[in-house]
Amino acid sequence: MSATKFLLSMALPLLFLLSCKATKTDGNSHTIPKYSPIDAALHQSIAAMDATFFEAYNQCDLEKQASIYSDTIEFYHDKGGLMTSKQGIIDGTKKNICGKVTRTLVEGSIEVYPIKDYGAVEIGYHKFYNNQEPDAPSIPSKFIIMWQHTHKEWKITKVISLH
Repeated sequence: MSATKFLLSMALPLLFLLSCKATKTDGNSHTIPKYSPIDAALHQSIAAMDATFFEAYNQCDLEKQASIYSDTIEFYHDKGGLMTSKQGIIDGTKKNICGKVTRTLVEGSIEVYPIKDYGAVEIGYHKFYNNQEPDAPSIPSKFIIMWQHTHKEWKITKVISLH
């Protein structure tokens, strides 16, 4: 092999390696950013609606719950499937929840994002306690609620409940 061919065969890989730019990361490039409300007033409104709805849930105020659910409610439960009957959801709550289960919000877990020309989406964690087994542990579970703002009212149009 001639000296020129040898130098070229060594120079090309070296040039390739030198052309690859090493980038330094701060170590946080794969972390999820801390949530900060986009709209503090919207966050406050949805947090208040969440509290109102789940107070009615915990107190078995079925009329109040029904007034907050949209007539076109879609309730997706990872274990129970999809329910689209508002009355069916209310009846199921009366039968399976009233006096038996209490919901608590995991403090500071609510995230609220505006949905243009619709309302907002709420994402958070909550716990459900079986009142008949007070020592049973409750594991936080994720929920997603779609809130529609119409006629100066907030209505729940979709719920995704994950356990």
